[in-house]
This record gives sequence, C-alpha cells and structure tokens, in this order.
Amino acid sequence: MSDSPLLLLASTSSSRRKILDDTGFAYTTLSPLVDEHAAVAEERALGRELTPRDEAQLLADAKATAAASRPEASGRLVLGCDSVFEFDGAAYGKPLDAEDAASRWKAMRGGVGVLHTGHTLVDTRESPAPSVSATVSTRVRFAEITDEEIQAYVATGEPLPCAGAFTVDGRAAAFVTGLEGDFHAVVGLSVAALRTLAAECGVPVTDLWAPTGA
Repeated sequence: MSDSPLLLLASTSSSRRKILDDTGFAYTTLSPLVDEHAAVAEERALGRELTPRDEAQLLADAKATAAASRPEASGRLVLGCDSVFEFDGAAYGKPLDAEDAASRWKAMRGGVGVLHTGHTLVDTRESPAPSVSATVSTRVRFAEITDEEIQAYVATGEPLPCAGAFTVDGRAAAFVTGLEGDFHAVVGLSVAALRTLAAECGVPVTDLWAPTGA
C-alpha cells in the first residue's frame, strides 16, 4: 500500500469526508461502484425481508466489500457506510426529485423518524479478509415547519442527495428540534462506531489519526 494511510473510505460523500477531516483521521477515498437499488432488489428476490436497518447495513457491506476487492485497497482497512431513513415504518433513501423531497418533508414535519447508518470495516491485511460491522440508529425529531419553508429548503438542492431528504449539518439543522443518539451517524459516519470496529481489527483508533500538524 506504499505510503497510503491505513484507512480507506469506500465513499465519495462530502459529508463523510468532512467528518473524518474534522475528527483528525488520515485516509483516502475510493468510489465503491455499487448499484444500491440492484443490491437491495437482489436480496428481496431471494426472499429476504429487509427492515430499513437491514437495508442500511446491507449497503454498507456491499460498498466495503466491493472497494476491498480493488488493488488499491490491498493492505488497508476499508470502511463502507450507508444511511437509510425510517419514517412510519417505511425506508427512505435519497429522494427521486424535488417534488419527492417536498412531499417527504410535508409528511415528516412535526414527526419523529430514525436514521440508520450501517458501517462495515474490511481488513485486507489478512487473507481471506475478515470484516466487522455495526449499525447505528438515531431518532430525529422535526419541527412543524411551513409549506414556504419546505419549498425554500428544497429549492436549495441540499436535500436531493441525502437519505431522508435532509442533512442535520446543513440548512435542515433549523428544522430539527432534537436528536436521540449519535450526531455524526446522522451526518453519515459514526466516529464512535469506527473506533469500535477498528479495535475489533486490532487497530487502536489513534493509529488512524493524521499526524499532528498534517
């Protein structure tokens, strides 16, 4: 792996990169090249009933496994993540379009949902590469916002690439009245879960930090 950091993030998500940057990790990124809809459809075709929590972990597994098979992942810890929002028992990924995002917000306002974020860490230092996983679920409470606020928010484009059509570290923070759980998991990656998974691979989280001053 030459001089590459030990941690490889199987994602191009700007939110996940920002979390790792802000919390001091050394890492590089790699697109996992996973068709999320196909992965879920394949599981359901096999007769498996997926809860929203199951779906988040399934996709995290798929992303980490796909990235770990690439040559640039050799000798590294590969982290895959995926988030699925659950509201009234239904699973929601990214909205289809602005109209879909607005419709979701009209249903969610004044309510409570659960954001499930799956994490999978594949240790390619060993062969066959073992993996460990964890799903972090956080309750999110929304304000009773107006139609005008919803339209203005959707018009920013912010909710379109986000599971559940919101991101708590952006403009939607004004519309979230409370969280019960892990803030970073809602953004896209639980640093606490990463620490636990790395430890299961025999790696202290401090070994994944960027050098001081880097």
